[in-house]
Amino acid sequence: MFFERPDSGGETAVLVHVDFPEGANREDLNEFRELVISAGADPVGLVTTKRPTPDVKTFVGKGKVEEIGDLVRMNDAQIVIFNHALSPSQQRNLERELKCRVLDRTGLILDIFAQRARTHEGKLQVELAQLQYQATRLVRGWTHLERQKGGIGMRGPGETQLETDRRLLRERVKSINARLEKVRAQRDQNRRARQRSAVPTVAIVGYTNAGKSTLFNALTESDVYAADQLFATLDPTLRRFDIDDVGEIVLADTVGFIRHLPHKLVEAFRATLQEAAEADLLMHVIDCAAPEREMNIEQVELVLGEIGADELPELRVYNKIDLLEHGEARIDRDDTGQPVAVWLSARERKGFDLLQQAMGELLGEELFSDDIELRPEEARLRAILYELGGIRTEEFADNGNMLLGVRMQLQDFRRALSRAGIREERFIAPPEEPWH
Repeated sequence: MFFERPDSGGETAVLVHVDFPEGANREDLNEFRELVISAGADPVGLVTTKRPTPDVKTFVGKGKVEEIGDLVRMNDAQIVIFNHALSPSQQRNLERELKCRVLDRTGLILDIFAQRARTHEGKLQVELAQLQYQATRLVRGWTHLERQKGGIGMRGPGETQLETDRRLLRERVKSINARLEKVRAQRDQNRRARQRSAVPTVAIVGYTNAGKSTLFNALTESDVYAADQLFATLDPTLRRFDIDDVGEIVLADTVGFIRHLPHKLVEAFRATLQEAAEADLLMHVIDCAAPEREMNIEQVELVLGEIGADELPELRVYNKIDLLEHGEARIDRDDTGQPVAVWLSARERKGFDLLQQAMGELLGEELFSDDIELRPEEARLRAILYELGGIRTEEFADNGNMLLGVRMQLQDFRRALSRAGIREERFIAPPEEPWH
């Protein structure tokens, strides 16, 4: 955007993966291939090597750089993609040696995000993350760092091209941040309105490609884009959904998490992830058939900690039981009988009744379930209870009174009584005094 790079006229890519010992630099090779394919690149070669630590100058060492260069020339590749985070100097040195564009894991994820963002907010957030990423890499693209030449006496304005780019970049970042603040303010306002109306929010979180959007679509009969690829969903989607004994809730589908999710992306998607951070319940969707299932769970928990959502109530949803040999839909409970996990298949719609039951138990507070009798002049309460979906049965007595079978959240029933101007004592027994 703001700097020159070697020309790249295609998407054929040579991939580079370094097998480091267990630790911060270690990445998954299969996930890397999926990321590259999700980005739309065509992998034509793979170079792997083992190292205890990265090489300071070129990350992989001189011999491997030559091997990568041979593969690039042999396949006429336009880009080399590393499955690791490169420093700006390493990226610059590699591009100089390989004579083609070099992309690291962070840049690859940013490219995918840029392709997938659909909403105005999503596009702003991706651009912000890209600009923050590029800010440290501006220097590598410029080969003409002389002062800009002016018209008289060939004297420039005293600002290098690099300084101009940095200033333009800072101004663009400032502009995007200002626009995102407005979006965040609007989101906060909507969130506060939901809280005032006591509508619980359930945020669907999980590792990328765990089946979150498929589950979201099946539950809410929506058409959010869902595909068997990494980062199919970027923009948060909210839909209303009814749960027995709880009533209406808001389901929020969020962006998938990934191992070593770039910090700039976590920062840029703060408004989006805020839906998860302020939810009443987290629905953590897990691909139960994935070989690296436990590692993926750990990575999601790490990101939840980063956004301050690790203390929220969480229900684990083990999806894709149709891929297990003896996968059966079930609810797992803790020692107190509380649901902690549900096993289901979103694609085959198996176990949805169990999921609803578990969500109802976790979101449901005290229930009011009783038969009540209303006089004709109390018909306003009947109308309010119908509006809230709390009436299960209705009969009329000979004297004109209404006999209603009511089942709903106790707090909602109390609000209905208040709106109708009827004292709680008519239908709700006061709490018993403790016996001494």
